[in-house]
Amino acid sequence: MQSKGKVSQAKDLGAKGPTIHPMLLDDLDRRLLALLQANARTSAADLARQLGVARTTVLARLTRLEKQSVIVGYTVRLGADEGERGVQAYVGITTEPKAARLVTARLATLPELRQLCSVSGEFDYLALLHAESTTRLDALLDEIGAFEGVLKTTTSVVLARRIDRT
Repeated sequence: MQSKGKVSQAKDLGAKGPTIHPMLLDDLDRRLLALLQANARTSAADLARQLGVARTTVLARLTRLEKQSVIVGYTVRLGADEGERGVQAYVGITTEPKAARLVTARLATLPELRQLCSVSGEFDYLALLHAESTTRLDALLDEIGAFEGVLKTTTSVVLARRIDRT
């Protein structure tokens, strides 16, 4: 897992071993995970310093969290210049009964769709769109609203990210 003192590399660890319930994580695990979510390339030595524990403790915790599938991989997040150009919006989508498969298939064809979740509550789906401009977002919303099986969309444009641990 280590390369030149770094905790992470771009790899997928996959699901190995039993998944641990989040409630079984202790405070040190949670603080370690928060630091890794902020910067997964932080060295084990730096993590140990920030947490006030030995480097070997950090390495043992990381190994255990990986084996228990709490940590399943490390990734790269794009900076503001690449990842935040344009406009992002969350779109709540209400569909006709039994139209889920059709609507999902149509949404999957949109390159601006970053994430689609089926949700409970007011909407059937919550979509995250990333468009190059508000003009393109408006056109996308019109397009989605015209999909067969879509009854209603409700849009919230992202103004700023306050906390992002994705």
